[in-house]
Amino acid sequence: MEKDSKIYVAGHRGMVGSAIVRELQRQGYDNLVFRTHAELDLTRQEAVEAFFEAEKPEYVFLAAAKVGGIAANSAALADFMYLNMALEMNVIHAAWQNGVKKLEFLGSSCIYPRLAPQPMPENCLLTSSLEPTNEAYALAKISGLKYCEYLNRQYGTDYISVMPTNLYGPNDNYHPEHSHVLPAMIRRFHEAKMANAESVTCWGDGSALREFLYVDDLAELCVFLMNNYSGNETVNAGTGKELTIKELAETVAKVVGYEGKILWDASRPNGTPRKLLDVSKATRLGWTYKTELEDGIRLAYVDFLHRKL
Repeated sequence: MEKDSKIYVAGHRGMVGSAIVRELQRQGYDNLVFRTHAELDLTRQEAVEAFFEAEKPEYVFLAAAKVGGIAANSAALADFMYLNMALEMNVIHAAWQNGVKKLEFLGSSCIYPRLAPQPMPENCLLTSSLEPTNEAYALAKISGLKYCEYLNRQYGTDYISVMPTNLYGPNDNYHPEHSHVLPAMIRRFHEAKMANAESVTCWGDGSALREFLYVDDLAELCVFLMNNYSGNETVNAGTGKELTIKELAETVAKVVGYEGKILWDASRPNGTPRKLLDVSKATRLGWTYKTELEDGIRLAYVDFLHRKL
């Protein structure tokens, strides 16, 4: 990308999209194109095609998505599948129709099988069944990355995909029911601290293993890959480090300053037992994460407090 290249960031108000915008601006890219959801509904094909025809962006970061944690995914399977597939297909297809030089598709580590080898390499995709609680979202993301691959193979496009692990950071979603595990814990422990609650009950038994990547580290990788990587296989984005959900809860409580008891409701689902990405490919390309988890949680908690005020 040249510094004056016309770049469209789809989903620029979300956690990932806003981080990509910050990183692009930090690096001196100033010809950026945005549309809010009110201005452009990406699930409407005709509207998306009209936007691309009028704006003619040269590069596209596709970070727009309908996202949520276990509860949200389980409760709205059809919505997660339809809305994500519709917006992905519309944007990718319109990009191809209008001669976009390069597109980067943002996926999720949930695309990999529930019992994938650990850490999960890029080539384990579609080798066995998915985690049932987020199968609909995973299928939508798999469809998006495969459509990019098929366009490359059939028409010679240069469309790439990135699969991040669990993300957190500025502009995260702290909704009490529809957020992911880390921001949900930040909110719950903060509210418990404010209420002087004796205990907080978390879902599952705390044994599930997870990996977390600070979103600004992902954004740096996204811009790096746009400039330095081409290929049909996706690229994993993570830290290569994992911890149990119990350890995560204890870390969040420490950062927030909650000193009560942490209880566990084993009748609630744990989700996938383990989700650690093999990040050796990104490392070989020349990228590694910068933000350690406890430091990142502190930054996220500051963001949460500002958003509440």
